[in-house]
Amino acid sequence: MYPFQKLNERAVALARESMAAAAELRISCSEADGVAVLDFGVTTPGGLAAGLMLSRLCMAGLGRVQLQAAADEIALPQVFVTTDHPLEACLLSQYAGWKIATDDFFAMGSGPMRSTAGLEELFREFPGSDESPSCAGVLEAGALPSPSAVDVIRQGIGHHRDLFLAVAPTASQAGTMQVVARSVETAMHKLHELKFPVDCVVSGTGAAPLPPVAKNDLEGIGRTNDSILYGSTVNLWVQCDDDLIEEFGPRTPSSSSDAHGQPFLTLFQQANHDFYALDKNLFSPAVVIFHNLTSGHSFRFGRKLPELLHASFGL
Repeated sequence: MYPFQKLNERAVALARESMAAAAELRISCSEADGVAVLDFGVTTPGGLAAGLMLSRLCMAGLGRVQLQAAADEIALPQVFVTTDHPLEACLLSQYAGWKIATDDFFAMGSGPMRSTAGLEELFREFPGSDESPSCAGVLEAGALPSPSAVDVIRQGIGHHRDLFLAVAPTASQAGTMQVVARSVETAMHKLHELKFPVDCVVSGTGAAPLPPVAKNDLEGIGRTNDSILYGSTVNLWVQCDDDLIEEFGPRTPSSSSDAHGQPFLTLFQQANHDFYALDKNLFSPAVVIFHNLTSGHSFRFGRKLPELLHASFGL
């Protein structure tokens, strides 16, 4: 397992790189009392380069994120992600597993600051230690964090550590991209929920269409989730028995959910905007392909729904 302290060191290095290139990335930064807040789109324009940087930071630099030309009838750029450290980059860093909620702020927290706090059950399953003096995280939020929200995070990581927080709303270029860059992460999280031994996954790639930026965060949540659920393809290289893939494979893509085929925004509104009220089986890529390095066999599961994406994206 990649040392936890290296995750934060790598993410902090990317945060500092972002601060040095703030004008080029069209972002802004503020520092006070050991906390640096990087605004990737709340009050700044951000952009495509900012989105690529934010996505890399979220994965602690253990994944590459690129924009590629449209690959199918959805005439939109593809957000293409690659990683040779899918457990560390996706589950221990990128997964939005830390809910930051106060009376005046709400966000889902991603990035390796989660591994420092260790508040999630996941980190009891994959324990580690973090001696890094600095931590970095990403907040998907429509506002910059309030002092009470920062205090909640610092309580989790320890007040003695410097903190770098990158913030972007879903309805921004950078915010949209960093969500769509989670194709491999959603596959890894789904497999973990299914009790598949995720440490058998040694590499992963994912491609998903980059939707138009929505006019508000609610519509942005719909579009970005539809991109993953109905338009993404994830390839995973694994080392295990073929029987294991044949058992878990059909349950991995989003088509394994009874809710599959409905726009995410519709489902989200029916659930009163509560992610936890939605069918967990839905949160996964449209297509998942396993390549077994042990047997040399490949297995494909799931399907895309391009017509739903056209409607969702207003194309």
